[in-house]
Amino acid sequence: MPVNPDLVGRAFAPTAPYLVGREKVREFARAVLATDPQHTDPEAARALGYADVVAPPTFAMVIQDLTLQQLLAEPDSGIALERTIHAEQRFRYTRPIVAGDELTAQLAITGVRAVGKGAMVTSEAEIRDAAGEHVVTATSILLIGGEE
Repeated sequence: MPVNPDLVGRAFAPTAPYLVGREKVREFARAVLATDPQHTDPEAARALGYADVVAPPTFAMVIQDLTLQQLLAEPDSGIALERTIHAEQRFRYTRPIVAGDELTAQLAITGVRAVGKGAMVTSEAEIRDAAGEHVVTATSILLIGGEE
């Protein structure tokens, strides 16, 4: 089944709240070699004006992944994980993610473009804090290979 062009404009339900943990931020920072002390040391983060450790910018992928799982589970999407490559990623921040944040995300599909036998699917996940304030928009482009 080819990628469904009717995905464009589809919005998904907000994810369950994700509580950003200090150890998760530290683990992620180590994994991506983010060595600035504000990522691992609460005192260093507080000295910069933050309540706790600050997540590296790409940490938003952890929350965005919850939304992409919704897309991959859509029975009419035409997207098969085994034919999918994460082609591009962008983040537009209002403020950094900090340990203690409780974040929800809502995915919207903003584009489906045919590429050969496959397609490129663009999605935007709006990530908000517990007060409903915007934290970051994570934009992904998935390249979906066509069937033989």
